[in-house]
Amino acid sequence: MCSKVLQPASLIVVFETLLSSAATTVDEEKGNPSWQACADFYVTCILSCLPWGGAELVEQVPEEIERVMAGVQAYLSIRRHNSDAGLSFFEDDESKGDLVEKDFLEDLWERIQVLSSNGWKVESVPRPHLSFEAQLVAGKSHEFGAISCPEQPDQPSTISAVASGKQKHDAELKYPQRSRRLNIFPASKFEDIQPIDRFVVEEYLLDLLLLPQPPFKPIYYTLVIMDLFVAGAVRALFDKIADLDMECRTRLILWFSHHLSNFQFIWPWEEWAYVLDLPKWAPQRVFVQEVLEREVRLSYWDKIKQSIENAPALEELLPPKGGPNFKYGVEDGREKTELHALAAELSNKVKGRQTSREIIPWIEESIYPVHGPEVTLSVVVQTLLDIGSKSFTHLITVLERYGQVIAKICPDQDKQVLLIAEVGSYWRNNAQMTAIAIDRMMGYRLISNLAIVRWVFSPENIEQFHISDRPWEVLRNAVSKTYNRTTDLRKEILSLKKGVISAEEATAKAKAELETAESKLSLVEGEPVLGENPARLKRLKTQAEKAKEEEVSIRDSLEAKEALLARASEEIEVLFLSLYKNFSNVLKERLPDASRAGTLQALKSINGDSVAVDLEESSAMEVDDENGRPKKSQSNGGKASNIYNVREKEQWCLSTLGYVKAFSRQYASEIWPHVEKLDVEVLTEDVHPLFRKAVYSGLRRLSN
Repeated sequence: MCSKVLQPASLIVVFETLLSSAATTVDEEKGNPSWQACADFYVTCILSCLPWGGAELVEQVPEEIERVMAGVQAYLSIRRHNSDAGLSFFEDDESKGDLVEKDFLEDLWERIQVLSSNGWKVESVPRPHLSFEAQLVAGKSHEFGAISCPEQPDQPSTISAVASGKQKHDAELKYPQRSRRLNIFPASKFEDIQPIDRFVVEEYLLDLLLLPQPPFKPIYYTLVIMDLFVAGAVRALFDKIADLDMECRTRLILWFSHHLSNFQFIWPWEEWAYVLDLPKWAPQRVFVQEVLEREVRLSYWDKIKQSIENAPALEELLPPKGGPNFKYGVEDGREKTELHALAAELSNKVKGRQTSREIIPWIEESIYPVHGPEVTLSVVVQTLLDIGSKSFTHLITVLERYGQVIAKICPDQDKQVLLIAEVGSYWRNNAQMTAIAIDRMMGYRLISNLAIVRWVFSPENIEQFHISDRPWEVLRNAVSKTYNRTTDLRKEILSLKKGVISAEEATAKAKAELETAESKLSLVEGEPVLGENPARLKRLKTQAEKAKEEEVSIRDSLEAKEALLARASEEIEVLFLSLYKNFSNVLKERLPDASRAGTLQALKSINGDSVAVDLEESSAMEVDDENGRPKKSQSNGGKASNIYNVREKEQWCLSTLGYVKAFSRQYASEIWPHVEKLDVEVLTEDVHPLFRKAVYSGLRRLSN
């Protein structure tokens, strides 16, 4: 419009068309209010245009744009308020309460009104047409159309432009391909005053942390961002890690550790060495600890220790170096007991290729009657895990061959909880193998998801909720596997339904061809004579029969899959009810009374024993523009004071509530069909308001 490609009046027509569609959509009698998201999008399109051309519209068509603004105001008065808190990267001050919380469209409208009162002056919006104002005023209009201009394709965003390589050809998605796409930007460090480079880094990290899901797999962002200097952005996020959404925090840990693995794990760890002076539950300390743990998974312990040689004290945050913890090994001169002998005998039977049918009677005769179910479970599980400890392949092989043995001694949920505990005990020095072993056992139906939930919420794991990702990783795997089963079944059912339609068409076609051929029979002296080639008629009959059989087969498969989906839906309902009941119970025990902590901000502000820590060379450090690393502040003699005043109990509550919101948001599509039962059995009147708010925020459900 500013370049006279579109007439202002044409743009007003588009705006009013969108407003009319939006108003009709949310009308309770004529429209469909459940499609409000679509109507909001129409209005967002209008408001998003105004910072770019509002000044020109007010100047050229003042009455018309005023009419549009009034229409937007009218629409906002009839639409329903939405809650966007669940999609915020950072926890905001919630002291104002839900009733005054603005959703995205309300916030955008408020900012547009401020912009209007300021004369539509936006410093960040480029206005190159002003340099040619005289020529444009004297020139002719080149109207291409009111809504779209085929000759002028839409320009993709930075992320879309780079991501288009993925859509074009996955095989071309390699680091050099993406680097070439970024050559339009000048190379510089994040700390240098280069707004365009900062924009690129910020856009990528925003895309990576987008809630509820990033557009692409996390590995994609690692490959794309390798050519960018992200140290400043990481430091900025690290400074606010305590306020970062828990899911975003986990995603950032996974991305950052993978990013460093592509750069020989080089990082100025000495800048973050001060986290050792923080309490063990401080989010910054936990972040460093989890990044180092993930780095060890991507390399090996000695390599990561070497990478922190500039801050050797951080070795304290590295995961244990030790390997498996086999209870019944006889190394290190330990005295051999009867249980050690039984474990060795079982190991010999497995190495001798005895089958499950041969081993189960031996267990029932030699171990179970003497030592009871729990000791039997411990000896058998620990021994089998030890045999499969050499590699992932060894573990899978053991589970495939001797899964029946484990199933025999762990027939119910109580025994399965003990089984998981044994896995955790054996791999207590290796969180990755703990998660993998439990995940594989669930895959082989040796462990139920409910047993995993019970184990995660056992006292030992509950105490780690705020200081370790170990129990959360296991829980995420279990819920994801259950969710994926249901999702895969829905996809298979959709495919089968399409197959049924195709099979019906094929059957009808074959039947029609057969009937046409049979109708050509003729009678000669009272006897039927084939008018068609007998061989062709036989072939058509065979084809019709096969088409019918194929249709029946697909229908049977569809019925079977629908039955499986029904069971899977019941299973996922029970899983989420169990999960939320456990969340509610543990939070109820630890959360302070609602009168003392009705918001997260109030929870953070509860005073207790002082945990203030004086940190040297930390938050008051300035950035050296030459190398992007901190330099000592001259104020206060080179020392800075950083106060961490959230107690452990409150930090535990904050972290756990963060995971409640994260799980609710990630699996909202599966939770909503069961929300009425969730209300009746879990979200009752006596539930703590902070727990209810975390669930509602994740589901994007209004608290009032």
